[in-house]
Amino acid sequence: MLDVFAEFERSMIVERVQAGLKRARAEGTVLGRPRVGPAVEAKVLALRRKGEGMRKIARTLGIGNCTVQRIIGAATA
Repeated sequence: MLDVFAEFERSMIVERVQAGLKRARAEGTVLGRPRVGPAVEAKVLALRRKGEGMRKIARTLGIGNCTVQRIIGAATA
């Protein structure tokens, strides 16, 4: 019986979260992490052209590895 109540409560939580996200989007709220600026993207690409590795670029600029991969991937696509 407790499983039934737990499952019901979980579905209610999911509905409330989805409704909150929908409302935030409707109000124009930008969700997610802030993106890095164009200056940082230019630095990433310049360091990559010099032959630096992705992890070293991330460490040098103080940003995440995935951010560096995304910037380089977008530039080559």
